[in-house]
This record gives sequence, structure tokens and C-alpha cells, in this order.
Amino acid sequence: MSMQATFADFSVDPAGLSNAEVRHDRAGFGGNHLALNAGGTVTLDFEVADPEDIPEATLTVTALVSRLGSAPGHAPIDVLLQGEALAEELTVPGGGDLPQDNVFAVPALMLKPGTNTLEIRVSAEARSTLRLYRITLDSVDERGRSERALAAQAARNSVFAFRTELRAAHASSTTSWQEAPRLVFHLDRDEHSLPAQLGWRGADGAESAISFQSNMSDFHGSHRAADGTAYEYRGRLTGGWAFPEGLEETSASGLHRFRTEEGYGGGWHSSHELRLLVDDGGAPVERVTWRDQRGNSGVAMLQNESAEAEADDVQVTDVEASDEFEEVGETADNLLNGSRTKWLANDDTAQLFFTLARPAAVTSYALRSANDCPERDPRDWTLHGSSDGRTWTPLDSRAGETFNGRFETREFSLRVPASAHRRYRHYRLDITRNSGSTQTQLARVRFVEQPTGGAAFTGYYQRHNEGPIGYRGTEVPTPGSVPESLAIPAPLLAADLEAAVQSLTDTAQTLAALATRLRDS
Repeated sequence: MSMQATFADFSVDPAGLSNAEVRHDRAGFGGNHLALNAGGTVTLDFEVADPEDIPEATLTVTALVSRLGSAPGHAPIDVLLQGEALAEELTVPGGGDLPQDNVFAVPALMLKPGTNTLEIRVSAEARSTLRLYRITLDSVDERGRSERALAAQAARNSVFAFRTELRAAHASSTTSWQEAPRLVFHLDRDEHSLPAQLGWRGADGAESAISFQSNMSDFHGSHRAADGTAYEYRGRLTGGWAFPEGLEETSASGLHRFRTEEGYGGGWHSSHELRLLVDDGGAPVERVTWRDQRGNSGVAMLQNESAEAEADDVQVTDVEASDEFEEVGETADNLLNGSRTKWLANDDTAQLFFTLARPAAVTSYALRSANDCPERDPRDWTLHGSSDGRTWTPLDSRAGETFNGRFETREFSLRVPASAHRRYRHYRLDITRNSGSTQTQLARVRFVEQPTGGAAFTGYYQRHNEGPIGYRGTEVPTPGSVPESLAIPAPLLAADLEAAVQSLTDTAQTLAALATRLRDS
């Protein structure tokens, strides 16, 4: 090997380095680059074992120059090796848009055994900023080696978080960007390649399509909200981790792990596990498309294996109210049966506390109006969930709701981001306004969850040098996720264990007696 992979990646802080030590002056980290002002310098020291093995080297400096208002920027640079000029007063294009690769030939005679010093100087006459993204250096007969090493280092991370912003489509370039929810995603089928493009559609109809910088520092794309409004969409990397780091703040239910198959040659064949997570703060995703930096691409359309099954009512074992009319039997217990009775509170606001038979991920709930007095109907409310009955998470809020008749049942789907889809044992309904009365009432409350069948997907996959093939997968069972119908009751399990212990004891005694007889003989 004539030369180690040599690079300095300034898209992260501290810089990613290989066979390099870096110093700089009049420069600072700019979010995804090193920003050098007039007179600024970057010095890179790198090692060469034997220059005679290197016929020539290739130096690539990836940089751009910021604009001067509406005009191109101006920040000429000198590039020196061992103090000798490779380039002087080089003008990097100053459009201020995309980084430019500036490539230089380094004669072998300029290299020396041991430590070599590369220096980039920004002219003292510069009127704008030089943004330096990365430097790579390779022997000419191993061109691209450092780029590949840099990509391989970055590909160790497969969990990414971005700070995002939105701006109305077709808005003026002077229109301000507005902060949007954080994007966290993880897409890995064990190919160790960074994503180049990503698209997804949420269950509420919202969809996004984005493309990444090669070093994952930024993305740009478009977003269409559930109501059809279109936006420009951009993001800046805030963190990258190897799986499973970086998922602590993201709902575990948002991560899918699929056992996959590829369809070709007239049959289905086992393939790599696919791990998939896209959390943009909105509804769970139902479709994901991607292309990686090697040119591989795929589509996964998600569905629930039990999607055709009807949703199930959740059993409620206890209900309490902030107020109720016990003397006439109009208590909170009436909310749990199907009779034409009701709960009545002597207040225009009220709270109802429900305890379920087991934790459930409620996806919708239904309220039934009572027999009389429409002015007592709830109008504004919030539903909360809790695992312990003490710490509550808001799950759904409604305002200005009305019932058109008596004993009318209305069902409401939860409006929650992906991060809130969790199983809760306790639910609380806070009624904050009714329809004008000094009393509040309901005839029934029930909670609904979707069937517990695992997720699955269908789609296609295409390697960069091949045609598309079928692609499908089913959820990998989570450890301990045994269906209740198959679970062994605790008393039976205990009895089986006791029997097993007794059997092992009997076997041990038999073996001991046999050993004694063998010794005596």
C-alpha cells in the first residue's frame, strides 16, 4: 500500500480525520463546513512512508465561496505543499450554492518521507467567506480511496436526526423559513451504504421527498401536508449514531424490524433483515421509498397483517368521575354498559378516569350523548394516557364538537404523532367546556384499539446494476411478545417447572446409585 487514506472532513465538529492532523486560524465551524475569513488558514499534516512508491498524488479540496448579496462572492486561495505553491490566487466559484471539487495534481517530487504539510490560505483581500467541506489526498493509482474510506466511516452510522424547516412552495427567496418537527430516521438492510434520497407518506396523507448531501450534513426536498399545502423542506444534521443509539427519544413502536424475502427466478428467497424507522413528528408512515449512494433503491408499502380484522373494544375495569349524582344513580359506572342510562356531573367541566384490564394502544374512542338536555353535552375536551396513573400524556384534543341527537354515538380517532403511540393502562378524559349548561353528562364511553397482528410490507428492490425484483417482509417478533392466546398460565407454568425439577432430581439420584454400584464392582 503506497499511501494511507488521507482526509479531513469538516462537515462535523470535531473534524473527521484519517492520517491527518489539522490546525486552523481565523476560521470556525459553520454547521456543516469550516468557514474561513479573509487571511484565514488551514494546515493539514499527513504522513508518507515512502514517496518513491507514489508516482503522483491527487489532492481534492471541496469548497464554495459565499455570495456578496446578489453578486458572486470573492475569496481567492493559495494551496501550498511543504511551503511550495500548487496553486496561487485560485478563484473558487462564488455562486454560494453547491460545494465545488477543486482537483490538483501533486508531483511525487513534492512529497517527502515522514510528515508532509499542506496549507490552504485565503487571500487577505477576500470579500466573502470560503466554506471548506473536506480535503482528500490519494496516490494517483488509488484515486478515490480516501473518498471511499470517508464514506465507509460515515456508513457506520445508520440512525440520523435532523433539525428541519419549512417554507411555502413558490414563496419569494426572501421569505423566512419556519422551524418544523425534528426528523429521525433509520433505514438499514445490512448494505453499509448511506442514503442518497428518501421519501415517505404518512397514514394521514402527508408526504415528503428529500435528497441528502453525500456526507449527510444537509438535505433539501419538498413536503405536502395532510391538507394538501405544499412546502419546501430542508434539514441540517444534528446527530448520527450506530444502531440502536439515537433511538432513545423516539417511540419504540415507530421502529420496524422485518424478516424479508426477495422474489426472483419464480420463487421467494430469504434476504437480509430490514430495519425501518421514519419519524417526522406526524402520523405513522405507510410507505417509504429510498435510494442509497451506491444506486440501490427500494419501496416498502406497510400494512398490518390483521388490517382486515375489525378493531376491538378495550375492556375497562374501573371508572371514576370528578363528580356524579349518586342519589339518583347517574354515576360514572353507567358509562361502561350499553343500557340507556347516563352519568351526570353538577358542573360545566369534569374529569373521568378509566382503568383498563390491560395496557392498550388506543387508536380511537367513542362518546354517546345522553337522553336529554343537549346543553349538557361535552363540547371541548382532551384525552390523556398514563402508564402509572400519575404522569399523563395528552393524546387527543377536540374543540367545538356537537351531537346531533340523543343517544348519538360519535367516534374520534386519536390525533397524535408517532412518538405518542404507546400502550397505556389508564386514560383520562378532561371535559373543559360543555354546550352551555351548569351540568355535564354522557351516556357511554368506550375505547378502541386495532388488532395486535404484526406489521408487514410489500414492494420492490433494485440493485444498481440489475432489474427490479419483488420484495416483501413480516415483522420480526419482539423478545417476549408471545400472543396472549398462546401464553402459558402462570399456575400451569409453575406446575410444569416443579415437575421438571422433580424429574431432574429423580434422574440425579438414579445416576448416583448407578455410580456407587460401579465403584463397588
